[in-house]
Amino acid sequence: MERLKLTQSLKSEAQRQGFDFVGACPAVSAPNFNRFDHWLKEGRHGEMEYLETRKEAYRHPDGVMPGSKSVLMLAMNYQSQPRQPRREGTGKIARYAWGETDYHDFIHKRLKLLCRFAESLDDKIKVRGVVDTAPLLEREFGQLSGLGWSAKNTMLINKQIGSWFFLAAMLVNVELEYDPQHDGFHCGTCTACLDACPTDAFVGPHELDATKCISYLTIEHRSPIPAEIRPQMDDWILGCDVCQDVCPWNSKSPLSTLDVFQPRADFNALELPELFELSEDEFRVRFRKTPLWRPKRRGILRNAAIALGNHPSAVGLQALELGINDEAPLVRGAVAWAIGRHGTVDVKRSQALLESRNAVEEDEVVKEELASALAALNA
Repeated sequence: MERLKLTQSLKSEAQRQGFDFVGACPAVSAPNFNRFDHWLKEGRHGEMEYLETRKEAYRHPDGVMPGSKSVLMLAMNYQSQPRQPRREGTGKIARYAWGETDYHDFIHKRLKLLCRFAESLDDKIKVRGVVDTAPLLEREFGQLSGLGWSAKNTMLINKQIGSWFFLAAMLVNVELEYDPQHDGFHCGTCTACLDACPTDAFVGPHELDATKCISYLTIEHRSPIPAEIRPQMDDWILGCDVCQDVCPWNSKSPLSTLDVFQPRADFNALELPELFELSEDEFRVRFRKTPLWRPKRRGILRNAAIALGNHPSAVGLQALELGINDEAPLVRGAVAWAIGRHGTVDVKRSQALLESRNAVEEDEVVKEELASALAALNA
């Protein structure tokens, strides 16, 4: 099939499947692979060991699909309604995770349909669709295919929809008609994203230290969150939008027309106390098909405890009273820290909760958290 006609057909079908922008580029070695390699060597990836394990696969799209000749990059807008003001006992979820369904599942379904369409055009065409999980530097190929430029906060920004979009890719074993690479850089002298980061996670423009990033800490980091970072995490439960919220390019981005990205009533501001009442099975039923499932119950409760510790209240202390005896040491440790910050609410009750747990605690890490929390109350 002739290249231009094939490319036009694929783009038309991609837009019919709900992708807002589509661009094509050759399947070449990732231009900034050496920067990625250096980032890994610096340990900026934290506990995301899979990045190191699969490092060489990121060098070229052949690491995802051998014989790749082209990459069709796809962008899907997920911008929705404004964030609700903070209320006592609630926590924030990143905007991308507000919907009923995990975006991976939704986009994979659309990609499958696009892949089937591509293969139906010519029996020689082989394709593979990927969303996030494959070893492909999507933002690199997004820029190569003309979808936007790499911003100072490492996000890909498109002039029309800002950075509120998901990226997906379809690898193809034939040559397509390629779009011009986006060569412009439109951040100028603005450093709003770098300046606004609560945890100073940006080492500099275009360089993120994931070990300090709230998104990484609340989702990918499975250990106790470093105590010195917890106060800066505010009330984020899953992800963080700060560097995108302050970006001028996002101030006028259009709303998504897809119902799947409209927020669940309980996700724009998540009620935290009720999370501590959920058993493992109840948590699974409620969140299994949503992005909140990735950190699992113990990760979400750890994050919720930190959020409550950053905003002490009587409602929060009641929730933490349940959490201090949770079966997961990760949760108990975070809850102990949070109770230690509730002295202004009820110092006697806080001390009693910590001392009661300390009398039976066997986990050494949790014991350290309990000791630090009691010291904080007695200071």
